[in-house]
Amino acid sequence: MNYNWDWGVFLKSTGIGNEIYLDWYLTGLGWTIAIAVAAWIVALLLGSVLGVMRTVPNRWVSGIATVYVEIFRNVPLLVQLFIWYFLVPDLLPAHLQEWYKQDLNPTTSAFLSVVVCLGLFTAARVCEQVRTGIQALPRGQESAARAMGFTLPQIYWNVLLPQAYRIIIPPLTSEFLNVFKNSSVASLIGLMELLAQTKQTAEFSANLFEAFTLATLIYFTLNMSLMLLMRLIEKKVAVPGLISLGGK
Repeated sequence: MNYNWDWGVFLKSTGIGNEIYLDWYLTGLGWTIAIAVAAWIVALLLGSVLGVMRTVPNRWVSGIATVYVEIFRNVPLLVQLFIWYFLVPDLLPAHLQEWYKQDLNPTTSAFLSVVVCLGLFTAARVCEQVRTGIQALPRGQESAARAMGFTLPQIYWNVLLPQAYRIIIPPLTSEFLNVFKNSSVASLIGLMELLAQTKQTAEFSANLFEAFTLATLIYFTLNMSLMLLMRLIEKKVAVPGLISLGGK
């Protein structure tokens, strides 16, 4: 293949103000991290609540959580994103529609849509991890807590959840990394995260291979760093005598 590689392209001017192509990547990386962190907070909090609901001895409560999981886990992420971005705003009351569509910056409205979508989508997966972690604990844990006079909320908050989180760190790490990778769908609604900036760089500079190679390296480095960090945390909080769900 006769292709002239030009790795210096990232330091060249974009032709827009004083920006160079590397600035676009840094801006895109910032949006990618912001989307992923915000969505993960939503997913972890909501997923934990749903995971608890799935294990409580109440058919109605567990049934609600089960329905949520089945809906959000079985509808493609792209479909959910388009629903949240194009359809849901039209269902809001008139004053909220005006605020969302006219008062908000288009970038902000796109950011909110993708965070809500990705957070709710991932929450269904986190729910199953939390449920599995709770059910993996010895039954004697709950029985001992009841014998000590703990209420059901106290049992979950003080006994079950702290241990469950510590043994499900490996699968939670996978979900956390998936949030970063799935954040690329934001490019489809005009949010200039890393993938969108990569496409723009490739189009403006005509250096397709360099543009996507750098994006690949950034995604790889980011995810590897997060994985190593989570492994350190896993070792730090490992529960003696309990086997991690990650296979250790």
